[in-house]
Amino acid sequence: MNAAKHKSINRSRFFFTTASLPCPYLPGRDERRVVTELVGRDAASTYSDLSLAGYRRSHAIAYVPACPECEACAAVRVPVAEFKPSRSQRRIWKLNDTLRSVEMPAAATKEQFELFSAYQQSRHGDGDMVKMTYFDYQAMIEDTPVETSIIEFRDPELKLVAACLIDRVRHGLSAVYSFFDPAHGRQSLGVYMVLWILRRAKEQGLDYAYLGFWIKDCPKMSYKAAFHPLQTYSPEGWRTI
Repeated sequence: MNAAKHKSINRSRFFFTTASLPCPYLPGRDERRVVTELVGRDAASTYSDLSLAGYRRSHAIAYVPACPECEACAAVRVPVAEFKPSRSQRRIWKLNDTLRSVEMPAAATKEQFELFSAYQQSRHGDGDMVKMTYFDYQAMIEDTPVETSIIEFRDPELKLVAACLIDRVRHGLSAVYSFFDPAHGRQSLGVYMVLWILRRAKEQGLDYAYLGFWIKDCPKMSYKAAFHPLQTYSPEGWRTI
């Protein structure tokens, strides 16, 4: 997953390789990344090009895994026009049809942070994100050099039950991070938010919904494989699995 594989990426941009750190997804393995800063007037355009080469965004950094002894992480996307929800996904959409979605500029709130913290404690209690303060969360939401929105999902009583941070790139929508109320686990809100992104991308005439990285042997990411057709990125380009 090298930027040099994509001809439209600005060749004057600097790319760096990080030091090895413990992999947050597969125990006993180390992780390294190729990263580049998204700065300047061409930040949004560069990010759109990099997303075509499997890159993701965190704050003002675009990155892609570059682990010497592991290729488990695969950037994945769904071609919006070809997507057809399964029976289970249609059931999940109907189950949540009373939720109200509000798309807003990327701005953090205390209400969001309380939901985010509850989600981290419940689902990722052993991860680094559980230690995030409100100001850490605010930076995650607001530190963006590209067109970014946060979608809030509220129940009929207007209680916030889920939220999703998404980037707009030239050819699609990219899911950055989502979280939800652990008390609503039976509503499959994670799947519902992906379905919402797919529908929103189609409404906007966009080609793809980017779902981040998928690891076949990581249970927390298994839900991504249920969206068909699913494409993964390799040095040879995107292919359908």
